[in-house]
Amino acid sequence: MSFERKEEQTTAHRLFASPTYPTVPVTGEPGRYPVHRIFCVGRNYADHAKEMGAEVDRQAPFYFMKDAQTLVASGSTVPYPPGTSNFHYEMELVLAVGQPIFRASRSDAEAAVFGYACGLDMTRRDLQLDARAKQRPWDIGKNVERSAIIGPITRREGIGEMGPRRISLSVDGTIKQDAHLSDLIWSPGELLEHLSQFYHLAPGDLIYTGTPAGVGPVVAGQHIRGEVDGLEPVELTVTPAE
Repeated sequence: MSFERKEEQTTAHRLFASPTYPTVPVTGEPGRYPVHRIFCVGRNYADHAKEMGAEVDRQAPFYFMKDAQTLVASGSTVPYPPGTSNFHYEMELVLAVGQPIFRASRSDAEAAVFGYACGLDMTRRDLQLDARAKQRPWDIGKNVERSAIIGPITRREGIGEMGPRRISLSVDGTIKQDAHLSDLIWSPGELLEHLSQFYHLAPGDLIYTGTPAGVGPVVAGQHIRGEVDGLEPVELTVTPAE
């Protein structure tokens, strides 16, 4: 049976308004990329796993998810979130899926990439670590409102192979994260191939591919800028808590 995302066909009256899917600009184009799901990869850089006191599982990647409604455009300001005193930045390469794939081969997975973007996976680190220590899900630390920041998407055809490009992040102009995409344990193609064994992936799906070492806290008033060579940067300003 084929899997398709279909618009809801109903005449029933909705009890309240429901949000529309967020969209992301595509570099050099008027059209925008609608986002339906956000998958995130954990511990995909060895040095980051080490700084978090965790082992790298080289047998298979693992994932967590953020709701599509957590997506925020680059250049936004977001308030310091409730319930945490240790709000961390994580700079990531984001890949956008461009065609349906299920149980894909490596070559089919690589061909399904629509494009790439710079992203921030903002994290309530204290809550994540508390959940991890109790062997509970990470949702309250990771699936945080306004925590998936993304820059414009550049089509794969416009950038070519990602290769050993530099990935970096600065806070108020000071470099905090500095690595290369060649340090990824699982490449974008490997991630798509693996994830497609468990999900019917389709346009609208984003994958945040993991963060390098150097993660750390931010406070209200600070400005974050993340870069991957060849892509448009992602920027965020954190403001005081609501």
